[in-house]
Amino acid sequence: MIETEQLTKKYGDLVAIQNLSFKVEEGRIWGLLGPNAAGKTTTMRILTGYLPATSGRASVAGFDVFEQADSVKQSIGYLPENVPLYPEMTVESYLGFVAEIKKIPASRKKAAVDRAVQIAGLQSVRKRLIKNISRGYRQRTGIAQALIHNPKVVILDEPTIGLDPAQIKEIRDLIKSLRGEHTIMLSTHILAEVKEVCDGVVIINEGKLMASGSLEDLARNFSQNDGVYLRLDSTDREVLNLFRHLPGIQQAAREGAEIRLEWPWGQDLRTRVLKLCLENNLEIKEMRSLAMNIEELYLRIVSGGMEQ
Repeated sequence: MIETEQLTKKYGDLVAIQNLSFKVEEGRIWGLLGPNAAGKTTTMRILTGYLPATSGRASVAGFDVFEQADSVKQSIGYLPENVPLYPEMTVESYLGFVAEIKKIPASRKKAAVDRAVQIAGLQSVRKRLIKNISRGYRQRTGIAQALIHNPKVVILDEPTIGLDPAQIKEIRDLIKSLRGEHTIMLSTHILAEVKEVCDGVVIINEGKLMASGSLEDLARNFSQNDGVYLRLDSTDREVLNLFRHLPGIQQAAREGAEIRLEWPWGQDLRTRVLKLCLENNLEIKEMRSLAMNIEELYLRIVSGGMEQ
């Protein structure tokens, strides 16, 4: 649904992005991650037709971004970081105005506005002036304008920036509700948001693609084995030997007050581990996954882990 090949953008001698190639499948939510000045905004602006590329190609919803720009713009809903709202308009009149800009026929405009209001949860404020609604509702209004023409692809730039925790949760839930019906790419600096909302990520740094894929696949690429950390009432040598002789376990080692158990990717030995603990009266205080969390994964990739 979104695809780039060797996408490059130069500003004079400055290379903003270089040879970016990635793909986002239909109906998925994909995060665009990277440090400041990594090229995220440039990439989003090219995909939305706001900027031309220096070289390479990109397609959205099957349309070439450079050769079929009008079709691409009809297929995309875009929420920039600074939401383009008119505070003196009501939510409803603003969405009607956007519907006209996006050339929705007059006969369908009311239905389009009603649908956007319903999806974005704006029923209680649709008649209010935008300047009098909360930051959370303004962000919802921004998302509603991106959805007004029912686009196949939605691109969101920092959709939860500046919101309080309750508003962040509401916007995340809203974005997740769009999965399947729309293909979504969102830029964010909040790594917890990626884990909460996204199916996969594109990670760029200094304009170059560092990694792209599902979170599970990326974790597998950067970890040789799967496994768990165990916190028990005892971690002596006899206990370690019990786990070392458990079929499938490749490594059992003590790390501080915990035991680290590893087994090959594709297997899940947690049931066997639990059964062994029960059979030997070992009290389990904690068991957590060995896989890297999103913060560890991101830092390893950006600091020079695997560059694709």
